[in-house]
Amino acid sequence: SEKPNLESVKSARESLRSLVTHEDEGGKYAWEVLSEVLSYSASLVPEISDSIYDVDEAMRLGYNWKYGPFELIDKFADKDSSGPKWFAEKLKAAGKPVPAIISEIGNNNFYKQEAAQVKYYDVKKKDFTILEASKDAWTLSDIKRGKKPIKKNPSASLWDVGDGVVCLEFNGKMNSLDPLVLEMITQSVEIVKKDYKAMIIGNDGDNFSVGANIGVLLFAANLAGWKMIDGIIKQGQDAVMALKYAPFPVVGAPTGMALGGGCEVLLHCDFIQAHVETYTGLVEVGVGLIPGWGGCKEMLYRQLELRKQDQRAVAKLGGMFSFLSPVKTLNTMPAIAAAFENISMAKVSTSAEEAKRMEILVRGKSAVTMNRKRVLADAKAKALELAKDYQPPVPVNISLPGKTARSALNMAVNSFVKSGKATKHDEVVSKALAKVLSGGDTSITKELTEQNILDLEREVFMELVRHPDTIARIEHMLETGKPLRN
Repeated sequence: SEKPNLESVKSARESLRSLVTHEDEGGKYAWEVLSEVLSYSASLVPEISDSIYDVDEAMRLGYNWKYGPFELIDKFADKDSSGPKWFAEKLKAAGKPVPAIISEIGNNNFYKQEAAQVKYYDVKKKDFTILEASKDAWTLSDIKRGKKPIKKNPSASLWDVGDGVVCLEFNGKMNSLDPLVLEMITQSVEIVKKDYKAMIIGNDGDNFSVGANIGVLLFAANLAGWKMIDGIIKQGQDAVMALKYAPFPVVGAPTGMALGGGCEVLLHCDFIQAHVETYTGLVEVGVGLIPGWGGCKEMLYRQLELRKQDQRAVAKLGGMFSFLSPVKTLNTMPAIAAAFENISMAKVSTSAEEAKRMEILVRGKSAVTMNRKRVLADAKAKALELAKDYQPPVPVNISLPGKTARSALNMAVNSFVKSGKATKHDEVVSKALAKVLSGGDTSITKELTEQNILDLEREVFMELVRHPDTIARIEHMLETGKPLRN
């Protein structure tokens, strides 16, 4: 059989009307399905509800629709007619009944915007009613409507969300991070210092952030702009450290994907208020790199802290039972190995719950929200709670084994290569990661600052980005959206 012509799928990018009016199989199928579903939904008002908004909300929340049926009908509109009017005419032409509410609304849409207000058609009043956003469940678009940002550039914006709290929004393609985003992070910290209490980081997009814009890296690499790339890595490190040590609380509010650089931003927040469907992890090895914006550092610190907590618990137990003698010094190798496993395997959580097991969401410093529309509201509430007696974290130095730990990790990498579970360039990248997580040229008797680890991250990142196999991975990812196994 011939492959069906589905040009309609491409036309759907233009408008919903373009999809259902396309003459190919896809367009005809879309019309048959949507006309039945939307007609049926409209015919149930006011039988199941007096509010079209409640119907739309039920379909969004209960069935994960992006738009409710009445919102979809509105999307049939063009400059000559409203969505409901066009839909009614199309139904009549197809010999299908027109629901009463569709006829009633006439040449109006079910929703309309007037200045800073959104109104919806009220079936009882036969008129439009203001749609009030709940103080406990709102989107950033509710806040932005009719307002101007505190500060804005092409890749990010800063919004006043009330009560002395601001929201930093990434708004590039798939909310990827570029130098303009990093610039906005740094500027936002200075703005909040002067005039506000706290900051949340989130948006209304399907994804929090898919990570750094690797197209920028490839462009610079092709021009041998190594100094430019080094500057971007340094800029990113400075930006996330400004978040971590800001004199006010920063709460990350992720939903969807929070990958690579997006995950690194979250790791430097005081608290993470995550949507239940949050898919997060450090995935840089997929393009032949390591996390360069403090991701290695933070995952290492979190794994070390987890084991310190366990040791403190044992020490407390030892105080109760004198025959137990708790270990006085911390064995760092388990923490290093755990961080190495997560990063080298590019692990991504399948949910917020799994992100807890990966130590991205840390006990006492994170919470999970079920309702997508409550994520930002919950994040704001937490930011205000933290702001009452906020004190920025105190820098902590760590000691790492250096060469001994690196040798152990390299042996594990070698075994994976021999068994065919790792490729030639996987070996290069994993051994570079081992260098960072083991502390480089250090020993367990020396103390390392966060900046020492950041400098090591940056040094190793710059070594990898010059590697031709890394360039090949970046090019392949940009062209196909899939990792290259070279």
